[in-house]
Amino acid sequence: MNELIRTIKIKKYKCFNNLEANNLQRVNLISGKNNVGKTAFIEACSLVASSKRAENFLFRLTMIEKSRDRLNMQSFGDANVIEALQSYKKISLESIRTIEYEIDEDSFNPTIKIKIDNLFSKIGINDKITFQDSKNNIFIDNFGFKNRELKEVYDSVQFKDKNTQVDSFLKNFGFKNPKFKIIGNKPYLKIDDDNDYNQINKYGDGVKHYISIICSLYACKDGYLFIDEIENGIHYALYDELWKIIFQLSKEQSVQVFATTHSKECIESYSKISQKIDDSSAAYVELGRDKQNNIKANVMSLEQLNRNLTIGNGVRGW
Repeated sequence: MNELIRTIKIKKYKCFNNLEANNLQRVNLISGKNNVGKTAFIEACSLVASSKRAENFLFRLTMIEKSRDRLNMQSFGDANVIEALQSYKKISLESIRTIEYEIDEDSFNPTIKIKIDNLFSKIGINDKITFQDSKNNIFIDNFGFKNRELKEVYDSVQFKDKNTQVDSFLKNFGFKNPKFKIIGNKPYLKIDDDNDYNQINKYGDGVKHYISIICSLYACKDGYLFIDEIENGIHYALYDELWKIIFQLSKEQSVQVFATTHSKECIESYSKISQKIDDSSAAYVELGRDKQNNIKANVMSLEQLNRNLTIGNGVRGW
């Protein structure tokens, strides 16, 4: 697989002035109080993971800023792209690769300077270049997948003949004999042999989010999966099964996972399942603010997380 992100240093990105996190693992869960940068943390990790070239970095940074307008942004130089990128003056990221990003606004045509390791690029903000992104580097934002995005990851499931495996995972919702399909570019689900196929939205956002995560794990083979607010729409009684699937498929498909959560039940389930299956390739990242109001990361091993949960210590920020 691609190199695991074991450590990351983030400077001048959103709420982070100078943040460092070490000892990251294959499956990472991030939590903390409101406004401490949980989403920004996995965004920064996704930028590092995807940015082998300047075009990769610009695409991912624009997607982060304008995630709900994805269909309208095809190339660099688009007005939406310019607006998105000008909100970032300077960014520094250091992990599996080192990235330095800066906008020089002194000229009539502002210039973006990007250095990725030893490769330097200088691009006028009005220049026309084609976007590039990494296919096995997927970000599921807190709004969840659109139908088009779910179809794209389900294509990987079909290509690998894992349809029946995905269907079997859906039995966790109590469906007797579920079958999931994409019909006419829309996701449909039949919950047992006596029912017709219905559009998946009929069964709630949780089912669609659940399927999106599973299919993305197949689509991200040898890559990275980022999930913002992993618990969205999913009943707490299903957290255990979801974590079992994530640990199983991330290992099978060689995928590094980063997920955020607000939920104490989700954290407890993550700790319990990782111990039950004896998978040490997991880390818990707790974000909080120090006395100077700077955001810091406390990366816990599974043993540390379990100990804190057992004695009743808070693990969702400080």
